Amino acid sequence: MVNQFIDGEWVTDYDPTNEAGEFERQPTSFRDHVDPAEAEAGRYHLYVSYACPWAHRALVTRKLLGLEDAISVDVVDPYRDDGGWQFTPGKEGCTTDSINDFDYLREVYVEADPEYTGRVTVPVLWDKQEGTIVNNESREIMRNLTTVFAELGNGADLAPVDLRDDIDDALDEIYEPINNGVYRTGFAETQDAYDDAVSELFDALDYWDGVLADQRYLVGDRLTEADIAMYTTLVRFDEVYHTHFMCNHKLIREYDNLWPYLRDLYQTAGFGETTHMDHIKEHYYTTHPDVSPKRIIPMGPDPDFEAPHDRDELAGEPPV
Repeated sequence: MVNQFIDGEWVTDYDPTNEAGEFERQPTSFRDHVDPAEAEAGRYHLYVSYACPWAHRALVTRKLLGLEDAISVDVVDPYRDDGGWQFTPGKEGCTTDSINDFDYLREVYVEADPEYTGRVTVPVLWDKQEGTIVNNESREIMRNLTTVFAELGNGADLAPVDLRDDIDDALDEIYEPINNGVYRTGFAETQDAYDDAVSELFDALDYWDGVLADQRYLVGDRLTEADIAMYTTLVRFDEVYHTHFMCNHKLIREYDNLWPYLRDLYQTAGFGETTHMDHIKEHYYTTHPDVSPKRIIPMGPDPDFEAPHDRDELAGEPPV
């Protein structure tokens, strides 16, 4: 069971699985885009969780583009109870709601739409001037930051026009079997639903491991948004998804190319420093009592993301 709004009323027993026991991710609701003429430094704000892979995409993108001074950030508590994502500034790594002074992220959503129906998710791109949510879809937030805010950053380009179709194809190809696939596996409520999801997940991981044998990044020799989207799932895999979500056919550390690829990204400026494994593990192991009822956070396995990777022998380099 998860929490969500229905016509502006907070409901704590929404079931995200269908009759076949398959997890179905609810589509995001705020899908506006920033007008380039309104992309001003200081006007926009991100609400994120360090624990969430979707929010982590926005944080990596913001860092790679050098937008830290242009777009401010607030961070919610990794533990999510029946009230949803909460601001707990006394906890390490967490902040207040510096924009609206709310206690819960759900208050941000009904501030934007008093009759809102849907889940309260991160990331959220907030317009301080208009006092509303612009977008809460991570893929679209990445593209907004990469394109509309480019002139406010360091000049890096994570979605070059000549590669954009290939980037979008890669994002499409990894989303359902991998990014969402770990959730489809972990939240499956029937054996058939689990078997289908876990098989698709590892078929996709095997495929991309093969692709990465001869190229440094998912779209050839350029680090792009597709790599960010893959990274935020892979970096959580061995520590969380392998055990907590029963994605245990294989560890990422057992892949010939995905494992050094992950280390390469982690060691690239913008990736490792936005990765907060303490928040990640606390969130997953304490927030899903149906999956992990004792809410015990495991000690390991603590992969060595700093180990040499030799991926720089392949053509390509980070954008900055």
